[in-house]
Amino acid sequence: MIDFTKMHGLGNDYIYIELLNDKNIIVKEDLPKLTRYLCNRHFGVGADGVILVSKSEIADFKMTIYNQDGSIAQMCGNGIRCFAKYVYEKGLTTNNIINIETDSGIKQAYLSLENNQVIEVTVCMGNPIVDIQKLKEVGFISDTINEKIKLSIDDMEIPVFPVSLGNPHVVIFVGKVDDFNVNKYGKMIENDKIFPQKTNVEFVQLIDRGHIKMRVWERGVGETYACGTGACAAAAVCIMKGYTRRHVTVNLKGGDLKINWSIQDNNMYMSGIATKVFDGKI
Repeated sequence: MIDFTKMHGLGNDYIYIELLNDKNIIVKEDLPKLTRYLCNRHFGVGADGVILVSKSEIADFKMTIYNQDGSIAQMCGNGIRCFAKYVYEKGLTTNNIINIETDSGIKQAYLSLENNQVIEVTVCMGNPIVDIQKLKEVGFISDTINEKIKLSIDDMEIPVFPVSLGNPHVVIFVGKVDDFNVNKYGKMIENDKIFPQKTNVEFVQLIDRGHIKMRVWERGVGETYACGTGACAAAAVCIMKGYTRRHVTVNLKGGDLKINWSIQDNNMYMSGIATKVFDGKI
């Protein structure tokens, strides 16, 4: 029997399993298979992934993320906002600033509270990496790439802009994102040979200096309603190219995220809601 909580950030949903005591005993080797079962929307609980809540030697808690297909993700922006809400509202901490260990480093979450309930979470997402050489060093880009990246798709040369927020992303600008075939092109780009670890793909439409609209294809999952690291990646490219201000609202299928690329510390800050759906046993 496993106790779990289902949560979502703008429709990007995850199953949270707490491993802080002996209540839930899970064999590590079983986690990919268990994740695929739990995430199945017809035969399991249904989710974009599974997130484990466990002890950390270097932070307040540790977050481990499994994608829907059983692969491991280094970081998840929507997932970490829900993680922070989970540990606070479960009474596992009384702090409104929480340090969370992830596979892409320690992230700090700031809770906005009302009547002791978490109404919004802001996360320091770190400094985005856009330098091609640095992206090669972390294994996100093939060593054969030496300059700006253009992918050949359907006899078209499409410019893509790679970014790391602890996990790999590429940003692509499109005219009208609602009409774009995300399923077709997302899958092709995710699995392109120039991305050794595969990649998340952000399809971005410019609205004005303070707003962009985005759809996202997540590696190991497919199109999702939202992606926090993807929103940061899209904002980073827009800001660097001078398309938007440093404060950007990103409109996703599941709602809005507010992104701020701070001049003071050069970190990106992501703010948005986190929602509990239900507790359960399986």
